[in-house]
Amino acid sequence: MLSTEKNVTPGSDFYVYTPSAMASGIFLYPMSTGYFRYRPGYRLRRSSFDSFLIMYMKKGSCEVECDGLTRHAAAGQIVILDCYRPHGYHTSTGWEAEWLHFDGAGARSYFRVIQDAGYPVITLHDTYRFEKYLHKIYLNFREHISVKEALLNNYIVNILTELMVGRDLEHSVSVSSSIIEDTVAYINEHLAEPLTLDSLAAQASLSPFYFSRLFKKETGFSPHGYVIAARVNNARFLLKTSDSSVKDICFSTGFSSESSFCTTFKKVTGCTPSEYRLAEQT
Repeated sequence: MLSTEKNVTPGSDFYVYTPSAMASGIFLYPMSTGYFRYRPGYRLRRSSFDSFLIMYMKKGSCEVECDGLTRHAAAGQIVILDCYRPHGYHTSTGWEAEWLHFDGAGARSYFRVIQDAGYPVITLHDTYRFEKYLHKIYLNFREHISVKEALLNNYIVNILTELMVGRDLEHSVSVSSSIIEDTVAYINEHLAEPLTLDSLAAQASLSPFYFSRLFKKETGFSPHGYVIAARVNNARFLLKTSDSSVKDICFSTGFSSESSFCTTFKKVTGCTPSEYRLAEQT
């Protein structure tokens, strides 16, 4: 369909899609997609438009409004908005953009992770994969290609993944993520050793207080909680795949005593190590 919207250049096209009941329940799906050329003076403001918006700035620039703030978006940058909330964008210079309104199972969770920094304009170091999948969705409708909803879901997941892992975060955030990734690797390589908060914080060259906050933010676990989860998961694997005794598994996974191992294992899994092993064998 061709746009007739004010201050949108004739020839700008868009396509609206209604997902199947199955796609609505389990997939991410496009609601509309298009390629617009906006003239100087274009302005849009909405209180709500039930979807999430991803807009890739091909040329020009615009101002993006959300949560009472206005941000500048320029060529090569990406705008992502929760359109369920009041939002808008306008330009005095004009811009071109390929865009996608999407929704579906998990859409808000993806949005929250991507918007962790609270900034609606994102810069990727490399936009190749992002652009490829966004354009595939647009072409799917422009070229009247038979719709395969599972494939469209995959394209959208790939787009969101690029925004999560490739965004241009501040140096401090990137360094923080790297520190915690290194710590997680260290924990998994040294499970049989004592792993206290102080020792892990020292390994990361951070104060215990700051390290705990950072670890929780990056992993969703407290340091102690992650160590316990890793030890129990390793114990479960050994119980299923080896003939080692419960006592040997206890100490090889870093527990200080067989009684603490059995108590913790049951708290996490709902059964004792021996019961777990027996259940796996039957």
